[in-house]
Amino acid sequence: MRTIPAIPFNRSALMGREMEYIARSLANGQIAGDQAFSHRCQELLQEELGVAKVLITTSCTHALEMAALLLNIGPDDEVIVPSFTFVSTANAFALRGARIVFADIRRDTLNLDERTLEGLITPRTKVIVAVHYAGVACEMDEILRIALKHGLPIVEDNAHGLFGTYRGRQLGTFGAFATQSFHETKNITCGEGGALLINAEAYGDRAEIIREKGTDRSRFFRGQVDKYGWVDLGSSYVMSDVLAAFLYGQLEARQVIQERRALIWHRYAEALHAWAARMDARLPFIPPHCGQSYHMFYLIMPSLEVRQALIAHLRERDILAVFHYLPLDRSPFAARWPPAMECPVTAEVSDQLVRLPFYNSMSAAEQERVIEAVLAFKE
Repeated sequence: MRTIPAIPFNRSALMGREMEYIARSLANGQIAGDQAFSHRCQELLQEELGVAKVLITTSCTHALEMAALLLNIGPDDEVIVPSFTFVSTANAFALRGARIVFADIRRDTLNLDERTLEGLITPRTKVIVAVHYAGVACEMDEILRIALKHGLPIVEDNAHGLFGTYRGRQLGTFGAFATQSFHETKNITCGEGGALLINAEAYGDRAEIIREKGTDRSRFFRGQVDKYGWVDLGSSYVMSDVLAAFLYGQLEARQVIQERRALIWHRYAEALHAWAARMDARLPFIPPHCGQSYHMFYLIMPSLEVRQALIAHLRERDILAVFHYLPLDRSPFAARWPPAMECPVTAEVSDQLVRLPFYNSMSAAEQERVIEAVLAFKE
């Protein structure tokens, strides 16, 4: 049995009225999907983000799968995805038979390098997936310009970026679709969950059908049809209202959550700035036109060996720090697709990046313990 470190990488916490809302959901006898709290979550996000439609889902992975279905992705299609991302970003489109074309990332923000994007587009390209790593925006002006030039839709994988902004505009509002994650490691969570943000209104009705196993059940419950049946492809992507009740309690506390995480992030940055310079390490870079979501705090160490030594050093002090993504373009499954380009920055960053403990309930004393341990590290 694994022991939990004194300071874990992540720790879930109640932030508001989550348990009250779960009890209310149970008392109402409404614990299946698409019930009262599901609707409350969707309405809150629609209003807060200014998107046409929001559908909460069982995961961000499933929201990505819905986007692939809505865009009719199929065999022989190509989908451009950054190599430095979670496997779900690629898998959702690979499940439809698409070839994944991996793009390298920028050294500063670790986002898709828009300067390489146009060279990856072919007549078979069907969609561009922009991942806002650590809740810091991709360079959306240039990505949108390229997408418009070639008539391609954009899907934003915004798993890290809820309430982040790009030039004052909310992340998740640039693409035809965006996807959100409410996994336990995210700022706002219900354990497992996600959302599909629909910015192109024409897709709204079909998205409901895909989410309801390919049936027009949602229309039936609204009284728009007298019976429902199987009308399209789909799956069971509807979140239980018990989880939606928990999620709504977290969403209500969003301002407190974001303010708390901002304090933690800035304390790390302030305390570790001089140490990083001495160690030839890098702190996260936030462009001035980007408003980050305060999703994570990472360090980029000078080598794999130094990164691993730092993780071991912290573990000896009962502090869990972790690395992040492995390059998808070098994964065993990706070997079936001849690479369109090399991704050297992805490979380098994957070896060097370490994420420090970061969670909503992190106390000042816990954070100071992490900071002191990092400052004590020497190669």
